[in-house]
Amino acid sequence: MSERPDPSEYAPFMAGYVRLVPEGDILSCLAEQAAQVRRVLAGVTGERETYRYAPEKWTIREVMGHVCDTERVFGYRALCVARGDQTPLPGFDENSYAARSGANALPLAELVATFERARAAHLDVLRPLSAEAWLHKGTANGQPLSARGQAYAMAGHVLHHLAGLRDRYGVA
Repeated sequence: MSERPDPSEYAPFMAGYVRLVPEGDILSCLAEQAAQVRRVLAGVTGERETYRYAPEKWTIREVMGHVCDTERVFGYRALCVARGDQTPLPGFDENSYAARSGANALPLAELVATFERARAAHLDVLRPLSAEAWLHKGTANGQPLSARGQAYAMAGHVLHHLAGLRDRYGVA
């Protein structure tokens, strides 16, 4: 699937994520991100994992916990709409999730492995989708979405946080 979603396929606040996704096949992009995340975070030392760039900001572990939680939520949304489910899906409060995630108690390598497993499971759902299923639409958080739009949001969300880890946390 290489055709980008149009704005009717994702919420306006997801546009920034969708714009970050490079041209090309979205499935390849999603598949490559697991290794990219592992490479980027491999150099973070144990004591650095709980670094915050400012008071009240998430630690590197909490950022990765948030990436894992969002991967699960976005993946579930993609599954639901791809299957034609018209049940309105809820939003989620990422700060509330992060506060209750327990991510700071987990080594970063474990959080990365969790992300890799979740991404692999979502790729198992997305790879066999028909052209029609990619375009099925539903709603989440009161906003429209398609399976394609959600896949782009998944990829863009990870790219957004990798940039934040580089720019704010000094993770190379």
